[in-house]
Amino acid sequence: MGRHRDCAACRDLLSLSQACGERTSGPREAWTGVCGKDVFWRMDNLAAAAAPAPPPTALGQGRRERGTGLRVSLVCARAALWPGMLRAAAWGLLLLTAPTEAQRGRKKVVHALEGESGSVVVQTAPGQVVSHRGGTIVLPCRYHYEAAAHGHDDVRLKWTKVVDPLAFADVFVALGPQHRAFGSYRGRAELQGDGPGDASLVLRNVTLQDYGRYECEVTNELEDDTGMVKLDLEGVVFPYHPRGGRYKLTFAEAQRACAEQDGILASAEQLHAAWRDGLDWCNAGWLRDGSVQYPVSQPREPCGGAVSPGGGGGSTSGGVRNYGYRHNAEERYDAFCFTSNLPGRVFFLKPLRPVPFAGAARACAARGATVAKVGQLFAAWKLQLLDRCTAGWLADGSARYPIVNPRARCGGRRPGVRSLGFPDAARRLFGVYCYRAPGAPD
Repeated sequence: MGRHRDCAACRDLLSLSQACGERTSGPREAWTGVCGKDVFWRMDNLAAAAAPAPPPTALGQGRRERGTGLRVSLVCARAALWPGMLRAAAWGLLLLTAPTEAQRGRKKVVHALEGESGSVVVQTAPGQVVSHRGGTIVLPCRYHYEAAAHGHDDVRLKWTKVVDPLAFADVFVALGPQHRAFGSYRGRAELQGDGPGDASLVLRNVTLQDYGRYECEVTNELEDDTGMVKLDLEGVVFPYHPRGGRYKLTFAEAQRACAEQDGILASAEQLHAAWRDGLDWCNAGWLRDGSVQYPVSQPREPCGGAVSPGGGGGSTSGGVRNYGYRHNAEERYDAFCFTSNLPGRVFFLKPLRPVPFAGAARACAARGATVAKVGQLFAAWKLQLLDRCTAGWLADGSARYPIVNPRARCGGRRPGVRSLGFPDAARRLFGVYCYRAPGAPD
């Protein structure tokens, strides 16, 4: 008799069946060759758990034999019920994992064990993949499936986006020739389909909202495995507050403010990367995870840096100051927004004479354009290297100008987008920064 291929099943069923049928020492020698000596260690422990505790007096040989028989009898009674218990447990598991309407936004994952027949193993790219707004990107995902009894058409492929630590949004699902994309991914998402085992997702016309983590799930009946892919975007983080002043935005208002300025709330990772690139801002702002932070490249006392004792002028090191997660409906801060590559172009328009804010929209419209938003000006400065030492109106009523090559008369030694705040819309006169979308007449 060869060694059984699944010793776990042997321990749980075969060894007990043999013990129930024989109750002698003979079967132990036979089954030891099948599963190993630890089978009987497990059986004896099961029997000991089933048997009542022995009295404190010493037991004779006859009592030991009778006690052993009692324990084996109890184990046999449990073994007789074992198949029914297995079936009941299996049905219970199916009922517990069946999706409902209330669970549709949640993920329940049952991982397959490698090495089992028919198991699924998913592999995704380490790190992250990087794209930009308007680009096309492949989210890599491949799976290994021993399809001895079933073909690949029986495998379900599903992509979801992580929108919260415990919430997922459906992106794409495929079962054999049937494919379906969901929500804003319709018409933009499709399988790469580069041979069997390829579950990679092609995402076209990437948007700012596509930024984040995606899960690739491959399911074969009750077995599945998942892999994670992070999609990052090339872009720029910029601080923002509206005309009303600083620290006026709840979390929801910060989300809307970023969207109105052609952006989204930045992530903590994006803010940290911007700080490494030199972003220095001494006002706390909301991030997309509900936390409040701000980056300090040049430490100073009002910005979380303490002057060293003795007045030596030293201070703590720079970094990203973190207020933690705040009450998003009651507390108010600024916002840190993120934007990416522009599909169109930002340009400075200098009319025959400077105009008030009311005249800015008419001046841009006459050139087939609209007044640029704050995010569009930051993207043009960072990604299109727009450099202009002249202030101009923007869509939110602020006046700003972008500097790529710093010079003394243009606001300091560091590159960036300079801001004049929110001047009087009727009395102050400036040029205007306009945005022309692709295909718009010039």
